[in-house]
Amino acid sequence: MTTTSPALQRRTLLLKAGAAAGAATVAGTLALASRPAHAQVANLNDAINKAGRQRMLSQRMGKAWLALAHKVQEPAARQVLEQSVALFERQLAELKSYAPNPTIRNTYGQLDAAWVSHKATLLTGTPALAGATAMLQADARVLALAHQGTVQYESASGKPVGHLVNVAGRQRMLSQRMAKFYLAAQLPVDAAVAAAEIAKARTEFVAATEVLRKAPEANDRIRQELLLADGQWVFFDAALQRMQAGGVAGSTARQVSEVFVASENLLSSMDRVTGLYAALAG
Repeated sequence: MTTTSPALQRRTLLLKAGAAAGAATVAGTLALASRPAHAQVANLNDAINKAGRQRMLSQRMGKAWLALAHKVQEPAARQVLEQSVALFERQLAELKSYAPNPTIRNTYGQLDAAWVSHKATLLTGTPALAGATAMLQADARVLALAHQGTVQYESASGKPVGHLVNVAGRQRMLSQRMAKFYLAAQLPVDAAVAAAEIAKARTEFVAATEVLRKAPEANDRIRQELLLADGQWVFFDAALQRMQAGGVAGSTARQVSEVFVASENLLSSMDRVTGLYAALAG
């Protein structure tokens, strides 16, 4: 009787996941921003999940804005931007309301103020090279505060699973951050800085994937979803590597579009992983 080695089984699953990634469209991942959300935060794991999603949305909105500046994936990018703005605002209100202590309430008060400014940079005028630097500066402030809130919610939980929800949620953000800086570099805006940020985020993403895979709390369903995410990562990482090989001027509109789509597919996978960790009893 012929047996299949675990390595070969893993490779087969990766190839299947990769094929699905190649066939996927952005339309299939827009549901992330438009799906119904809890009217209120259900518990601390849910709060960490939503707080972490705010980090991701800050980067996803920037990515969508830059795609519009590139004039690639325009209908999808516009929909991603609009739906992400709406989801960010809804979750911001939920997280402010749920805040269990004054420190967290203060963070979300600051985030609210930073968001008002950033929203104006995102939605005023037509996305273009001239406004890219201001947009990136505003999105950095929003990301910093969203991350601060996520860490504070994790501390309020004080449980190992809370940390894993934070780590998994940060993978969503890193997927969008890498894509955002790729698009920024191709405009180009601070291409050297963008390349360094992509390299840093890539290292962090790979390391965190192993943390999630090896965590004692990882059940069979989580490990299977992480395996599927590996297939999405193969496609996304290949698109990023083409920039390093070709230089700042080496990407075509088609390749920029591929990065946009691949980042959406990877985001969808990592959002499912985060949800599975958040559903675990703390």
